[in-house]
Amino acid sequence: MIRVAIVDDQPLIRTAVGQLLRSEADIEVVGEADDGATAVDLALAQSPDVVLMDIRMPRMDGIEATERICADPALTSTRVLILTTFEEDEYVVSALRAGASGFIGKGADPDEIARAVRAVHAGDALLSPAATRSLIGRYLDSTPVHARRRTSADPGILTPRETEILLLVARGLSNDEIAAALYISAHTAKTHVKRIMAKIGAHDRAQCVIYAYERRLLSPADET
Repeated sequence: MIRVAIVDDQPLIRTAVGQLLRSEADIEVVGEADDGATAVDLALAQSPDVVLMDIRMPRMDGIEATERICADPALTSTRVLILTTFEEDEYVVSALRAGASGFIGKGADPDEIARAVRAVHAGDALLSPAATRSLIGRYLDSTPVHARRRTSADPGILTPRETEILLLVARGLSNDEIAAALYISAHTAKTHVKRIMAKIGAHDRAQCVIYAYERRLLSPADET
């Protein structure tokens, strides 16, 4: 059973998403919150597998709440999935950087939301390559270089092979797909990805994507 917490300051959103998820046999809604501070308390109390997190909320926004949840040693198995609108590009990038495992639009079909919860719970980063290119492309085009937050690691710490694998991760390939593309075992691909994440200080694959785009190792115009 996948244990889910829903965080949104709009009661209608919480109710709609809650009803949808409660209708799924493998998903249990363990709580709801209407702001980031309450979301952190809820996560600590219930240890949900997935937190569906809104961004703009009173008291504490979803970005800070995401950062606190993802940084808490007691919540290492909790994943955050951002509920977003197309007007929140910069906020979504910040949330992914803070540790969120992906994002999905509030207008997504019911089946898409349930699938997204399952994907994030399985450890996948919910980042459609096309959506990510568009999202980060708009963010980078509209944000001065000096205003962008950067990860602390120097791209020079990655070997050429690790850089190659990072780019495949950023293009949305799974470990199995990376293994097939590079003619290596899935275990070797997984080991490379874990080492890359440790080197660049990434919480999961979502931060690998952000890192690759912000370092201009991959352009939003590139083909997947």
